[in-house]
Amino acid sequence: MYQEMDQNVILLLPVLIPIAAGILLLTVKRLRSSRKAMLCLVVAALTAGALCAFAAVASGGGLTLWKLTDTITIELRVDGISRLFAVLTAVVWLLVGIYSITYMTHERDEHRFFGFYLIVLGVLIGLDFSANLVTMYVFYELMTLTSLPLVLHELTKEAVMAGLKYLFYSVAGAFLALFGILFLASISGTLAFTSGGVLGGVSLDGKEGILLAAVCCMLLGFGTKAGMFPMHGWLPTAHPVAPAPASAVLSGLITKSGVLAVIRVVYYIVGPELLRGTWVQTMWILLSLLTVFMGSMLAYKEPVLKKRLAYSTVSQVSYILFGLSLLEPTAFVGALSHVVFHSMIKNGLFLAAGAIIFKTGWTRVEEMRGLGRVMPVMLGGYTVLSLALIGIPPCSGFVSKWYLACGALASGTGVWTIAGPAVLLISALLTAGYLLPLTIHGFFPGEDFDESELKARGLIGREPSLCMMVPILIFTAGALLFGCFPGRFLAMLESIAAAVL
Repeated sequence: MYQEMDQNVILLLPVLIPIAAGILLLTVKRLRSSRKAMLCLVVAALTAGALCAFAAVASGGGLTLWKLTDTITIELRVDGISRLFAVLTAVVWLLVGIYSITYMTHERDEHRFFGFYLIVLGVLIGLDFSANLVTMYVFYELMTLTSLPLVLHELTKEAVMAGLKYLFYSVAGAFLALFGILFLASISGTLAFTSGGVLGGVSLDGKEGILLAAVCCMLLGFGTKAGMFPMHGWLPTAHPVAPAPASAVLSGLITKSGVLAVIRVVYYIVGPELLRGTWVQTMWILLSLLTVFMGSMLAYKEPVLKKRLAYSTVSQVSYILFGLSLLEPTAFVGALSHVVFHSMIKNGLFLAAGAIIFKTGWTRVEEMRGLGRVMPVMLGGYTVLSLALIGIPPCSGFVSKWYLACGALASGTGVWTIAGPAVLLISALLTAGYLLPLTIHGFFPGEDFDESELKARGLIGREPSLCMMVPILIFTAGALLFGCFPGRFLAMLESIAAAVL
């Protein structure tokens, strides 16, 4: 009995500790007046939250927080998917938080940023550990509300408008998803997440058409957070105005909350068999591939670096949605692996962009000729991360894209078995086209390049501080190591795929 109680407490701690610390930062004035005390609390809360998340993942178990009715509960539980997302969230949030210690020195209202940054961490861990659809929806809505101040942080007119756009898109998507949740609750005896779904043995009594419409609404609704067309518009608006650490976690993790919600709906509630071969699967494949291509094209044409990376996120997250839409084990493994790899890579790229802005004030790619003379180590890390996102072996992006392509070829989805890999290949070429020019012109600016301005500004050889460089280099190392040694990680993902397909 005592051991069970300990497990339950451990499951709750990674949710409560960051939220409590964040509320303290927002309400206690003495913490705001001392930056050292504030940063000590932030680092302690991030570290404790991460350690507790690891402990909860290791110990497993479940915990009912609130029983609304006999069939509706707010409940946390650990399973294979929640382990993957919770560990990813804890690690990334800690690394980006360390980076923020230096970056936020040139932003105002640090206490507000760090307060909400911690609160969002606790909410995301709660979302990852959600045991049923209602719990997930509650944390999903809380995530939108608590992450909004990260977008609004600078409080300029542009930031406020971007924040409102983020809010309106998110609320619209959540209402679409809510319709599906209400319908599923009316026909199913449970909304608890079950591998393979819970509707397999449920009599639909002619409601198959309404079920498919409800699932379509949920895919569009939760796909909003993942940036899937036509609900992608908030991403390229919100990213450029938010501080670089907020842009990093928006791209690397908060978009993945939409992916997690889609996984839970399709593979743990409805069941893949009910969708295979239907118009919903066709629509899902079409929209995801359209988003992959459109996002890559828009990124290729975009001159502002952070906005270019935002359009890239629109494209790359839909790689994941495409893999999930195929309802095929190999593609499912590719999608889950891309969740992790894209999060590492895109966080690293956004932190690199933030370092450039922090040191030079440059925001447009055309301004960054000769960047290799300013910060060669950082640009080297950016280059490796870019190669990983393109999918060049032995980087991690190659592994996930290989599995996605193989899964598409084996999916038996007609024209999409060829169209899917073709679109992925075109997108990879476009990714090289919008990421590598910064490397080429940074290290090889040409004979007509004049260093005198850089020397006059004292920019030559000015690498970011260790607090900023270490997270970038860790993400870079992860992008390489997961590509070189993916065996155990892929075996874990294959066991998850075997349970749901």
